[in-house]
Amino acid sequence: MIPSRFAPILFGLILSGLMSCIVSGIATLRAAGLVPGFPGMWALSWLTSWSVAFPSVLLLAPVTRRIVARLTA
Repeated sequence: MIPSRFAPILFGLILSGLMSCIVSGIATLRAAGLVPGFPGMWALSWLTSWSVAFPSVLLLAPVTRRIVARLTA
């Protein structure tokens, strides 16, 4: 079991992985269509996207939490 102090990092890893997978899949499908080799194109696009998304989520999460806290009661 992973210690709870790593929960924010694990959350960011999983969320960024899922979101970048969905978005890169849609973008790759729109750009290339359902062509032979699509799964490989999608996987490469996803890994590239995830390598940007994960650190972005870690950096932007605190800012986003502050914005949400100010917008909510």
